[in-house]
Amino acid sequence: MKIAAAVEYCGTDFHGWQRLKTERSVQQCVEEALSVVANHSVTVICAGRTDARVHALNQVIHFETDAEREMHSWVFGTNSNLPDGVSLLWAKVVEDDFHARFSALSRSYQYLISNRPARPGISQHLVTWESRPLNVSRMSDAGSRLTGKHDFTSYRAQACQSRTAEREIHELRVERRESYVILSIRANAFLYHMVRNIAGVLMEIGQGKKESIWAEEVLMAKNRAIAGVTAPPQGLYLTGVEYPQRYQLPRAQTGQVILPF
Repeated sequence: MKIAAAVEYCGTDFHGWQRLKTERSVQQCVEEALSVVANHSVTVICAGRTDARVHALNQVIHFETDAEREMHSWVFGTNSNLPDGVSLLWAKVVEDDFHARFSALSRSYQYLISNRPARPGISQHLVTWESRPLNVSRMSDAGSRLTGKHDFTSYRAQACQSRTAEREIHELRVERRESYVILSIRANAFLYHMVRNIAGVLMEIGQGKKESIWAEEVLMAKNRAIAGVTAPPQGLYLTGVEYPQRYQLPRAQTGQVILPF
């Protein structure tokens, strides 16, 4: 039997999603908790691996098991064995051809920036702080130049192992909510550090260091070296994953603008 589920987590105290030999990861904690409920070793596959200190509202996973449990038992039983900062949101039996990664149509991320002179106190691990004023109109104009299908070599980390840099951004929005600037982006898939590299470019444009056209010039150059700094991980959230309707998975919060505090 194959089961899909969604995981919410605060990435602050974890070294990313992927299981590591020595460091604490979200995947390790989820697999150990599910294994207790299943009474056998469970391995999970996720929609998209996140880095250290990156958060998720709806990370979709799947796993296989012969254990017969009610869906609410998977949720509540797993959560009783998970550490603080990680929660299973729902669980659902799915068809055998479902795959958390390869069945996904799109992924949605948001990048949250606290844009005020004083650094954050309560939310310091949940947002990126920029004390200099950001011009959202300039950032939005720059972001619109990145939508569509392109070679995003300039916007991926040098350590990225993807065989191709071609990705399609379906939507990219930048908006301000009081002292917060929110970058929302949805694409068929993302490269390693792609969202953080886009955020870094847009923040430089928002500060007035570069013109809006620079985002496109970086894209066309296909050269990571000219793209500027990678934005910090604290403000990045995986907000949702879209799948074909036939799987009838919950769509809770997918693509929604969020403020987690």
